[in-house]
Amino acid sequence: MHDSTPVELLRRLVQIESPSNDTAASARMAGVMTTELEACGAAVAAERTPAGTNLRADLPGEGAPILLVGHLDTVWPLGTLDGEVPWSVDGDTVRGPGVYDMKSGLVVMVHALRALKNQPRRAVRVALVGDEEIGSPHSREFVLRSAAGVAAAIGFESPHPDGALKIGRRGSCRVRIDVAGRASHAALDPEAGVSAVDELLDQLLRIRAITSDPTLTSPVLCNAGTIAGGGRANVIPDAAHAELGLRFADATAEARVLEQLEALAPIRPGASIRVTRLSQRPTWQPSEADAQLATQLGLAGQPAAGGGDTNFLGAAGVPTVDGFGPRGGGAHAITEHASLASLDERIVQLQEFLKIR
Repeated sequence: MHDSTPVELLRRLVQIESPSNDTAASARMAGVMTTELEACGAAVAAERTPAGTNLRADLPGEGAPILLVGHLDTVWPLGTLDGEVPWSVDGDTVRGPGVYDMKSGLVVMVHALRALKNQPRRAVRVALVGDEEIGSPHSREFVLRSAAGVAAAIGFESPHPDGALKIGRRGSCRVRIDVAGRASHAALDPEAGVSAVDELLDQLLRIRAITSDPTLTSPVLCNAGTIAGGGRANVIPDAAHAELGLRFADATAEARVLEQLEALAPIRPGASIRVTRLSQRPTWQPSEADAQLATQLGLAGQPAAGGGDTNFLGAAGVPTVDGFGPRGGGAHAITEHASLASLDERIVQLQEFLKIR
C-alpha cells in the first residue's frame, strides 16, 4: 500500500503510535517504511534491538551515497492519539503525536525518493533507528556503520523556527547514579544504618560543583531529572538513585566532567556508588564542510542546543546537517504541529539536491 500524497502517508505514520521501547509498535513503523522505501527502489534490511527496529535502505545512483538519517520512535505513550494529541488538519497546520518530531521528516524522504525513482540521481542510503528519543543506546554503532563511505549526511529532525538547518549540536549524556547504604531502624539503631538518600544528596551537591566549575572551557547544563530512594520515615534507606541529563558545548568540558563523575567516591563509610552512562551523544562542533553542505542545500545553517543522531556523524567528521524536516513547533508538547506547505517545500528541496542535472 502506497499513500498517494504526503499528508496521507503522514497520517498513516502518526496513527501508528510508536513510543520508544515498544518493539511491536516499532516493528509496525518499520514495516510501513520498508514497503515505502522498497517502492522507491531501495534494498532494505532490518536490525532488531531491545528498544525497537532499525532500518537501512540503499538506493543505487551516482557517486558516494548521501545518508538520510531519521528515527521511528516518539516520546508519546500509547493512547495519546485518542487523548490529548489527536490527529487533525486545519488549513496548513497538521497535529498529532510525532507529527513534527519526526514522522513528517520520514515523509520528506519517501516522497522525494519516489519522485526521483526513474531519474538520474545521487546514490542514497537511509538509516532509521528505533530508539533516538531515549538517546539511541542500542543504535549508535548502527548509525556509524551506516555512514561508512558516504559523501555527506542529512538529518530530518525539526529545523530552527525560521527553517534554517542545524550545523553543530551540544553533546548530551544520560547518567544514572546508584547509591547503596545499609538499612536499620531510624530510632532504635540509627548508628547501624548508612543512609543512601543522604549519601545521594551529598553526591548531587558534588556533581553541581563539578558541572558549574568556572574553570570549565564552556558552561555545562545539568538536570537532575529523577531522584528516588527510601520507603518509610522510620527506616534508614539502603538504596537511592538519580538520573541526570547533561549537555556540553565542547568536547573538552564533556571529557572532564564525565571523568570526574565516574571518579565519584562515597563520603560515608559503608556506602557505595555506581555511575552508569545510559546513553551518550558526543559534542558536534560545526565544520566548514558542514556549512558548505547547508549552502549546497540552499539553506542557512546555525548551531543547535538539542542533541540527535547527527551528533555521532558530525563528531566523526562526516559532513553533516540536521533539521531537514518541515517547519512547525511544539516538539514533545501537546502543541506539537507541522506545516504542510513546509512539508511540500522540503520534498522539493531534497529532490533538487539529489537529482543529477
